[in-house]
Amino acid sequence: MTTTTPAPDAAAAVAPDVDALVAEARAALAAHLPTLVDVAADLHAHPEIRFTEVHAAARLTAELEAAGFAVERGFAGLETAFVGRWSTPEAGEEAPTIAIFLEYDALEGIGHACGHNIIAAAGLGAALATKDALAAGGAPAHLVAIGSPGEEGAAGKVPMIEGGVLDGIDLAMMIHPAGEDVAASSSLSRVALDVDFTGRASHAAAHPERGINALDASTLALTAIGLLRQQLADDVRVHAIVTDGGQAPNIIPERTALRVFVRAEDRDALLETVVPRVRACFEGAAIATGCQVAIAENTPPYFSLRPNPTLAGIAERALVALGRTPAVAPQMGGSTDMGNVSHVVPSIHPMLTLVPDCSPHTREFAEAAGGPAAEPVIADGAALLAATALAAFRDPAVVAEAKAAFGR
Repeated sequence: MTTTTPAPDAAAAVAPDVDALVAEARAALAAHLPTLVDVAADLHAHPEIRFTEVHAAARLTAELEAAGFAVERGFAGLETAFVGRWSTPEAGEEAPTIAIFLEYDALEGIGHACGHNIIAAAGLGAALATKDALAAGGAPAHLVAIGSPGEEGAAGKVPMIEGGVLDGIDLAMMIHPAGEDVAASSSLSRVALDVDFTGRASHAAAHPERGINALDASTLALTAIGLLRQQLADDVRVHAIVTDGGQAPNIIPERTALRVFVRAEDRDALLETVVPRVRACFEGAAIATGCQVAIAENTPPYFSLRPNPTLAGIAERALVALGRTPAVAPQMGGSTDMGNVSHVVPSIHPMLTLVPDCSPHTREFAEAAGGPAAEPVIADGAALLAATALAAFRDPAVVAEAKAAFGR
């Protein structure tokens, strides 16, 4: 992900007492923290990959229901998606509606190496702390806890968005563990391509001239992409693997397959310019080798994050109140379907240090996500989100300014 820190005047139009809100959120969290730590450990001990998060969804929905949230399971036809809702008694249609996202899927073979167990626990904690603070005497509010499965590689938020999960939502937020503290994280848009070349098999020694070599097509396509990189902007990334390289050495390969990710910071440039040029590499390789090619987008595109400057300004002050130092980070190049959310409603996706300079998607990060380093991230992440949500619920100017900034 590319990460930036908002300008000092990003939230100049609103001035909530963030120090007091953080203190209030911490106080409301105190009773829940042991449960939140246990939730994170439970999910870490039971890693489940995209759309199979049955254990995680059951645990999280049970905690929300026990706290008084009305929970809808299986949202948008996704078995492990859920939406929990709670409102203050006085909340009418005009009351702000704020969504807190929970992620909980793991990675194949490496478990919770992206710390989604922490994301789930912190998001749950933020929802519980915000509810308790508002119930004790607050403002009209509609609070929504959204469980979004399949963030890793499947863009699970996209069918939820298409199913209306953001209808009526004013603001959305979540936190992510990382190797640094960042208030306004952003990311690259991403398109995934599955490419199949089909040729004709033949005996590779006796009659190679009778074959049409699909492996030649894959090799030529990858070479073309390598040459294309010289003409690509600095933010563009193209990375591929061969998922099927042929059937046997003594058979001219009749089928090969590639899995390709294409990324760029600019969503429109990615979709309108970069992806067509990459697709041309596959189509040209097929023509040159006499193969047939099929190119499929089996996963919805991920859009780049658009951190809302008003919310990011509050989150940055909350990081300072929590004793953390917000960083201006270098480009990391990741993608997230929270980016798709940020193109629909004002959103933030702050990152909190789990282990300094440790990269997600590594075994070291997975180990840290299940160890003692997780607790302060859960506590601080929940407090940051709760403080930001409380600021918006209690001051209509926060919501108004966030929406105005979103439209610019």
